[in-house]
Amino acid sequence: MTEHELLAEITANEARLIFPRFDENIAWSIGQALVEQGRANGLPIVINIRTPDATLFHAALPGSAPDNDEWARRKSNTTLRRHRSSYAVGLAFKARGIATPGADEGLPIADFATHGGSVPVRLQGGRVVAAVTVSGLPQAEDHAMVVAAMAAELHRINAS
Repeated sequence: MTEHELLAEITANEARLIFPRFDENIAWSIGQALVEQGRANGLPIVINIRTPDATLFHAALPGSAPDNDEWARRKSNTTLRRHRSSYAVGLAFKARGIATPGADEGLPIADFATHGGSVPVRLQGGRVVAAVTVSGLPQAEDHAMVVAAMAAELHRINAS
């Protein structure tokens, strides 16, 4: 798959992951699903779900490191700032020939990371209210893990 095709796929996934509501209970459910998957597969990951002003869920699984917390913070900052997944932001910059976005793009590397793993929680109507983030695996795997957990939770919500 080309990077252009990957960006299109990520954009389509973001368009499908529209929640009717989002609160601490939904954050907990997504977080717990990610923890269960991480534990079952022995993944050294950090899971973080936050709004612009509050952490709703955070877990560090065995084998993760303080750097994973830092990467999660920076990736979720990107998602909350740009209202796109951190992976999509990075791919879009790369398509424009910008390998390392910095202050001139509004994303200084001390506070922002454009690597995969953070996905926006978008409500019906388009408002982004939170970011679900995983850090510790290659970026495509971090991203895929988050998308799968969010899709499963959205399916559960819509089925009830």
